Amino acid sequence: MPPAHRGSSLAALAALLADPTRAEFCSALLDGRAWTAGELARTAGVAPSTASEHLSRLIASGLLAEERQGRHRYVRLATPAVATLIEDVTVFAETVFAEAAELPDRAPHTLREATRQSAEARARTCYDHLAGRLGVAVADALLDRGLVSDDAGLAVTERGRAWLAAQAIELPPRAGRPGGRPVVRGCLDWTERRNHLGGALGAALCRTALDRAWVERIGSGRAVRVTPDGGRALRELLGVEMS
Repeated sequence: MPPAHRGSSLAALAALLADPTRAEFCSALLDGRAWTAGELARTAGVAPSTASEHLSRLIASGLLAEERQGRHRYVRLATPAVATLIEDVTVFAETVFAEAAELPDRAPHTLREATRQSAEARARTCYDHLAGRLGVAVADALLDRGLVSDDAGLAVTERGRAWLAAQAIELPPRAGRPGGRPVVRGCLDWTERRNHLGGALGAALCRTALDRAWVERIGSGRAVRVTPDGGRALRELLGVEMS
């Protein structure tokens, strides 16, 4: 693509995400689930008709994908690459604003908001992988045990692949191939300011934790909690303690 066209595309993307309502929609959809237009409207505090207009633009741009079930219209982030983009832009923006002392006030104003922020900082989903203190602890454990290497970029080691096979955790067959998802990538955690793990490995670990009830969602947000079974599994398999 010629440089001028790349600039135009970047400007168009920036314009899409510059609107607070559309940015709020994308942020909410980082929980990896499909939302109805009405749910997103309530989250952003806008009228359903306004939400519909914004969603149509995001779908047309390819950032969101639409699914219909009967009378209901659901939307989700179109691809893992979109989720990575939204998360990376969010972290970068918060870092820049913090350095410029222009970071918006994120202090909770209600007990409910404080509880939500605390729960998300402890453990949450970042699109389809684990984040917060839990996600960072799992990443550290995989690196410390030699299951993931960071010698020349993040990679799953042979020991790590054997460990995954022993736990019956499968990676997608196209992971790491051209056109496929990276096997593993670092994702800067916006609460811990350290990396948790994304990519196909991060998604497989999160899916396993949810399917085996090692973690469970808290309400309708991104926060999750470690169950008693999950606490035992994390301790026995990775030496991770989540008290």
